Amino acid sequence: MRLTPSVAFRLTLILLCASAPIRAHHGFVVEFDDKKPVTLAGVVTKMEFMNPHIYFYLDVKNKDGKVVNWALEGGPPNVLYRQGWRKDTVKPGDQVTVKGFRARDGSYLASCSSITFPDGREISAGPGPVSQSGYSTGSDKGKK
Repeated sequence: MRLTPSVAFRLTLILLCASAPIRAHHGFVVEFDDKKPVTLAGVVTKMEFMNPHIYFYLDVKNKDGKVVNWALEGGPPNVLYRQGWRKDTVKPGDQVTVKGFRARDGSYLASCSSITFPDGREISAGPGPVSQSGYSTGSDKGKK
């Protein structure tokens, strides 16, 4: 079978488009450092419950009293929904403590493993190693 340039181009375009989602998704170890656990306490400023991962943002005071807005990445919404999460599980104004792992680039981004509310409820938030110990506090290290 002989392919014309037009058919070859279309086939190439279809294959490239089909592979884009695979290349676009990242693994935990690519973006986050499992040797840099963090514990952050603050007030939720924004919640994004959408694919491919949820994100919420937390105002955290560092050691100098300066407020830094952290981005926290959780698991995929469909997985969290099956675990009991809803769009309003975490909402702006909530005071929470989160545990997770800092981004490799040192920015104010972390993969969130768990969230604890003032009443003591703790919920899993998704990706990251299950075994976590030695959390540090998110101080003013990093850049935005």
